[in-house]
Amino acid sequence: MPPPPFRIAVLASGRGSNLQALIDAQRQGALPIELVLVASDKVDAHALRRAEAAGIPTLALAPGSAPSRAAYDAELFGRVAAYAPDLIVLAGFMRIIDPAALAPWAGRIVNIHPSLLPKYPGLHTHRRAIEAGDALHGATVHYVTAELDGGPPIACAEIPVHVGDTPERLAERLLAEEHRLLVACIALIAAGRIALDGTRVRLDGAALASPLCLGADLNLFARTQERKD
Repeated sequence: MPPPPFRIAVLASGRGSNLQALIDAQRQGALPIELVLVASDKVDAHALRRAEAAGIPTLALAPGSAPSRAAYDAELFGRVAAYAPDLIVLAGFMRIIDPAALAPWAGRIVNIHPSLLPKYPGLHTHRRAIEAGDALHGATVHYVTAELDGGPPIACAEIPVHVGDTPERLAERLLAEEHRLLVACIALIAAGRIALDGTRVRLDGAALASPLCLGADLNLFARTQERKD
C-alpha cells in the first residue's frame, strides 16, 4: 500500500504564483503531495482565489483580529496545525513571524526568498542587487528560523543581471526560476531526502557543505554536495 501523500500548508500574502507552481506540479504528477490548506493574512489575496479554484481549503485571517502580533501568530499557526500538515511553505508570506509560533515547526517550515541569501534579506531585493552592481541574482529556498530570511539554506537558483535591467524586469525573469526551484525543493523534502538536523541541512543523510544549485535539468540539482560529518 503506498504511503499517504505528503501534506503541505501554504501561507501567502499576494498573487500566489509560487502556490500555483505547486498546484500545477501536483496536477501533473510531479509532486506526490496533498495541499491541505492555503492561508493568508490578506483577505483579498489572489493566492486564496487560486486555492479555491483548485479545491484547496482556505483560511483568511486579518492581523487586526488579534490584540498583538504574537497573539495573531499563535492563532494563525494554531489554526494551520488543525490541518495536520507535514510541512508549511511560506510562498510570499509578507510577515515576520513570532518566534514562539515558529518553535513547534522547527525543521517543518520553509520559505522561498528572491535573493541569493545571505545577500539581501527582507524587501526590495531586485533593486538592491542592481544597485550593488551584482552580476548574478537569484532565489533561495531555506528553512525558517526566528532570524529574518536567515535560516539554513537548502538550494538556490541563479540568473544573470543584465545591463539596463530594472527591478521589474529582473523580478519577472527570476519568477520562472523561483517556481522551478520551489517545486524541486518540495519534491526532495516530500521524498524524505532533504531534512534539517539542528542547523544543518542533510541530503540523503549527508550534510550539505553549500546550498544545492538548480541546474540545466529543471528537476534536478546540478551541484553535487560535498559530504562531511
